[in-house]
Formats: sequence, structure tokens, C-alpha cells
Amino acid sequence: MWQIYDEMGPAFLAHAEHSPYNALYDRPAVLDVAGEVRGAKVLDAGCGPGLYAEELVRRGAVVTAIDASEEQLRIARERLPATTDVRQAVLGEPLPFPDASFDLVICALVIHYVADRAAAFSEFHRVLRPGGRAIVSTQHPTIDWLRKGGSYFAVQQEEDVWKTSHGDYRVRFWREPLTTLTGAATDTGFLISRIVEPLPDPLMKDDFPEDWAQLNERPGFLILELVKVAR
Repeated sequence: MWQIYDEMGPAFLAHAEHSPYNALYDRPAVLDVAGEVRGAKVLDAGCGPGLYAEELVRRGAVVTAIDASEEQLRIARERLPATTDVRQAVLGEPLPFPDASFDLVICALVIHYVADRAAAFSEFHRVLRPGGRAIVSTQHPTIDWLRKGGSYFAVQQEEDVWKTSHGDYRVRFWREPLTTLTGAATDTGFLISRIVEPLPDPLMKDDFPEDWAQLNERPGFLILELVKVAR
């Protein structure tokens, strides 16, 4: 499912950098949950063009950025300092890092593209130090059910058409109920510290009033804060 990001290339950067759902909804909410990161070793898992990694570096984190898309990694390398470790890795497969390598994993709007979500959570758990956190944002299962219909409890592939200034792109993703998603995380040993249904940044109200009004009535995304319990 991630191969569409090779096709989109810079079109995705143009979309994600300024679109209301990315710039004024998910990104500020995820970074708020992350909190103070100065000096922390952070894995940006599914970094895309590097927008989250760029802000994490600015806040003083030591960032490693991975993505399955070579094209998105090319763009990320152009944005990030040369000292940032940027490399290809596919979520759901073994990650190229030793155990307990990171203090924090950020996985923003990526887990619903991963074929084996349980394996991805297991690898996040492995590469985190005891007491480390994983912050995972994803499309809200309720809103996907309302948009797509059928059984809320179904686990199945869905497709959206993204209309961008560079053309239309068909984007496939996994839809699943909250129970299945959270179970994939807790079965690996994570504890759920917080579930956040974010509200939009107030700045959205002026430039994107329709999106702002909709997101104040029904959630678009969901954030899980997961903790690897020290044993």
C-alpha cells in the first residue's frame, strides 16, 4: 500500500505540508502528546517527506527516520540535517535496529497502511527502551465506518481518492475496529497510556472553516500513546 507514495513523490509533500488535516490537526496533536523531546532518541517510523522529523530535530531530539518509500526518503533527506539517520525500512517487517535503541517512536498516519500491524507493534516494542513510548496516530475507525458503511467490526482494505494539485491518487488502507487495533498493540506488551481524539488547531477556523466545524463535531483521527513497561 505504501508504493503509492513513490508515485505521489513531491505531490504528497505539497499536500501534507499545508493541508488542514496534516498541518493543523494531526501534526500539532501528535507533537503535543510527544511533549519534551530534547535529547531523546526518537524513531520516526513512516517518516514520509520528513515533516514530523524536521520538527522533532528542531526541538532537540536525536531522530532516526525510516520509510518504505525511496521517493519520500529522497525528499526527507533534502529537508533534514545531514547528521540525521534516514534509511529505508518496511513497517511490519524486522527493523534494522538493536533492542532498546530508542526512547520514543512516532508513527503518524502510517499504521493503517501496514499489512501486519501486530508485527509492527512488536518491533516498536522491541526497539524501545523500558519505559519508552510509542505515539501512533491513525484514521479514526468510527469515521471510516460512517464513510464506508458495512460492518464496523470488519477488517478489510478500503480505498480513497486523494485529489491533489498534481492529480488524483488512489490510496488503499486497512480499516479495522478499535478493539483490533489496540489489541495488536497490547498483545505485544504495550500498555495504553492515553487515547486522544484530537480537536483541530484554532488556526484552522479562519482558513478552513468547513473542516474546522466538521472536526469539532466528529473525530477524523485517533492517537494512541503506548508505554513499554519496565520489567
